Amino acid sequence: MKIAVTSASGHLGSAIVKALLKETKNENIIAIARTTEKAEHLGVEVRKGDYNSREDFNAALKGIDIVLLVSGMDEPQKRIQQHRNVIEAAKQNGVQKIVYTSIVGAEENNAFSPVVQSNRQTEEDIRNSGLQWVIGRNGIYIEPDLEYIDTYIKDGEIRNCADQGKCTYTSREELGYAYAKLLLEDKHNGNTYNLVGEAISQKQLADFINQVYNTNLIYHAVSVEAYKTDRIAELGEFLGTVIAGIYEGIKNGANDVHSDYEKAADRPHKSALELIEHHYKNHVQN
Repeated sequence: MKIAVTSASGHLGSAIVKALLKETKNENIIAIARTTEKAEHLGVEVRKGDYNSREDFNAALKGIDIVLLVSGMDEPQKRIQQHRNVIEAAKQNGVQKIVYTSIVGAEENNAFSPVVQSNRQTEEDIRNSGLQWVIGRNGIYIEPDLEYIDTYIKDGEIRNCADQGKCTYTSREELGYAYAKLLLEDKHNGNTYNLVGEAISQKQLADFINQVYNTNLIYHAVSVEAYKTDRIAELGEFLGTVIAGIYEGIKNGANDVHSDYEKAADRPHKSALELIEHHYKNHVQN
């Protein structure tokens, strides 16, 4: 059984390939990447696949039984057609099953909503594809917060507009583990799962980071407008607006959703504190 993972050179795609390598032989796994050299370190066959090229995927999905479609990073309107290039090539090649990495979030009312809407459209396209399917809706990764820690320490605080809102953080490694199961086990077919962990507030996030990193961070809530201005100044118009939209969604409860992780992975999701400890051990101490 041949399993292809798209966008395999990215953080999530490579985490999924690494999880699959623990469950199946490396000759069963094909990594697809826009720049093939960036995926060669994974130790599996690599094929070229640019989401904008239907032709790439017509070739890349030859002989593939199951494809994992990692959601593209382009602007929302472009993503829908990019994902369709993969879905159509999968149908043409006789692929049996498609697993899609979607996202949790509000479908309207904030600047992140257009991204969520485009993912919902791809979910619909996959459900209507005639193939077997599973959809995972990913929670927010905890890694960016932990990779940003030097800035938090410099500022003495975590500052955003999430206020009291709770966020069900996950990690790329937890997601990799779950997606390997969704790819390999037929019992999940036809399901849409929220792949999220424990719901915590930003204050709890700061407390957990303090506990593990021995820091003294406080949480400072600011208005949505102030945070948006701050993010745009640092990240530019598009990304700054989207990041502010994500935290506005957290504030309004869009990320405080029930978790289907245990159903997908056959084990509970690690707690938020465990995620932070795990990252600290792997990245800071080494």
